[in-house]
Amino acid sequence: MADRTGHDGAGPVNLTAKLLGGHLVDGALRAGEDIRVAVDQILVEDATGTMAGMQFEQLGEDDVAVPLAVMYVDHNVLQIDDKNMQDHRYLRSFSERFGLSFSPPGHGISHYIHLERYARPGDLLVGADSHTTTSGAVGMFATGAGGLEVAVAMAGFGFDLPCPRVIGVELTGRLGPAVEAKDVVLELLRRYGVRGGTGAVFEFFGDGVAALSTAARATICNMAMETGATTAVFPSDDETRAWLAAQGREEDFRPLAADPGAGYDEQIRVDLSGLEPLIALPQSPGNVVPVAEVVGTDVVQVCVGSSVNSAYEDLATVAALLRDRAVHPGVQLTVTPGSRQVLDIIARSGVYQDLLASGARMLEPICGPCIGIGQAPIKDRPSLRTFNRNFPGRSGTAEDRVYLCSPSTAAASALTGTITDPRTVDRPALRPAAAPDLGLHERHIEPPRPPDARRAVRIERGENLVPPSPPEPLPDDLDAAVLIVVPDDISTGDMAPDGAIAMSVWSNIAECARFMFRRLDPDFYQRAREAGGGIIVGGHNYGQGSSREHAALVPQHLGVRAVVARSYARIHRRNLIAVGIVPLVLGDEEYEAAGEGQRWRIPGLAAAVADGAERVTAEVDDGRRMELTLALTSGERAVLSAGGLIAHIRSGNRSRVTASGR
Repeated sequence: MADRTGHDGAGPVNLTAKLLGGHLVDGALRAGEDIRVAVDQILVEDATGTMAGMQFEQLGEDDVAVPLAVMYVDHNVLQIDDKNMQDHRYLRSFSERFGLSFSPPGHGISHYIHLERYARPGDLLVGADSHTTTSGAVGMFATGAGGLEVAVAMAGFGFDLPCPRVIGVELTGRLGPAVEAKDVVLELLRRYGVRGGTGAVFEFFGDGVAALSTAARATICNMAMETGATTAVFPSDDETRAWLAAQGREEDFRPLAADPGAGYDEQIRVDLSGLEPLIALPQSPGNVVPVAEVVGTDVVQVCVGSSVNSAYEDLATVAALLRDRAVHPGVQLTVTPGSRQVLDIIARSGVYQDLLASGARMLEPICGPCIGIGQAPIKDRPSLRTFNRNFPGRSGTAEDRVYLCSPSTAAASALTGTITDPRTVDRPALRPAAAPDLGLHERHIEPPRPPDARRAVRIERGENLVPPSPPEPLPDDLDAAVLIVVPDDISTGDMAPDGAIAMSVWSNIAECARFMFRRLDPDFYQRAREAGGGIIVGGHNYGQGSSREHAALVPQHLGVRAVVARSYARIHRRNLIAVGIVPLVLGDEEYEAAGEGQRWRIPGLAAAVADGAERVTAEVDDGRRMELTLALTSGERAVLSAGGLIAHIRSGNRSRVTASGR
């Protein structure tokens, strides 16, 4: 990486190298090597925030130690009982006590508010949500992580990650009629699938960038991580300046771009003028085909919005296509604004009235149906959504058939009742946007309390708030049963499911555990409890999707000490290590030979982790021996040997770092 990007200080440097280099504390900017970076901004949302908060408290810190930390309540807001409000009261009082800003339920989705109010070119943002990458739209390095790693960063210990390789994406031309930013990122997913971007940053440059709005760039950055990527980033340019000026934040602007002639680990070109409307088929964001191939497919539901495609221009596009028309009687259409600011703008611009008159159901600015909180579709019937994920069951319906598409495709299909190529539908002009009310965020987001006022705050802890238990030390020899063997591309949503019922207990790991692998194997929880723990065997890309560390805390609670998979999604693998679970790698042949109920003995596991061994042997009870790879960095070995990340920090093994400040 160094010889191509200028990371060694010689030659032109790409934007990713500039952003990471400006925050580098430890390590060298060479792809795959451990690095530690200082953090300017922290984003936390309520679904992951309660665990992040309780683990921050376990670190024994007195205040947040980064220039900016914001808590958003945007996921668990349905309040079917009092658990959600218990969480909200905890998060508000936690923020008051430790110095975070607090965005209340109904004010908007974390990623879109953060883009409006806080994202700043040149800063480094770590968020307890995988789609934190959205803020890469304005030239900042923004990435998601598990709640515990975010708590550690919030406490001032920096953020560790493998230095990513950089994929340069040259954009040329301009998007044609009815082709949108969503089609650009779907094109990336068509090329890379849900694994091909693992360990990479997608960095955009080229003549085509200038024609993309900040909202369009946000759509691309939000969903680029579905390839497995660490993040995505656009340059900070005249469009960025205009966006920040419209938000009353022009003083935050600074121009940032790759040096002319900068190199990349890989470089591709996307001709925007050559793209056509695309769609991701059930049940993966990487299952992308042209819309033209599935035209005529009946749909019963269309959902627009969520943390992606919820900007003014997205909703105005839908409204323009629906103006003076009615949604097909066989379709339920929902529209979710990204923030209270967007909701206010569409109300004052006439867009809200167009949508209302067409028959659309207008939802409050929360994550909502994207994570199965309401609007669960009929099983086995197509639901067309502008969201970022269509993993099985994420909608709240186990047997769902969710397609992902652009706002134009969604609107055209809502009119006809079938998947429709938006190029075949008349496109009236968009209504001009009203100027944003810049006081909305000031009025509704509570700023941090002064340091001397924080100590008197009493943190509210309802009975739903149960701190996670610390990990047990690694066993010298692991002797355990294989509890389950799962296929490729299992998501964290299969381990800690979405939906109003399952997510309501995310603040209590013992209760959350009852839902683990329920879609795949309803008996898993009881079997794991009776066995007193064991081993999970997975396929490729184990743990894809959300950053929710519940998917690691639950198996830790159930006594799982090792996961053995063909490959891992980045964030989930780090979450396993943080809670003391060893991520081992097995080959295809060994995976095929693994079976539920087998007993595996891995002698010398703790010593192998501590001593830097790269392989261990599993002795199977049928007499076979399986060679497993122990692919860990030195930092990861130190965390596992210490008994997890909290124990590692509290033992004094990591120094504090200082961010650049605001």
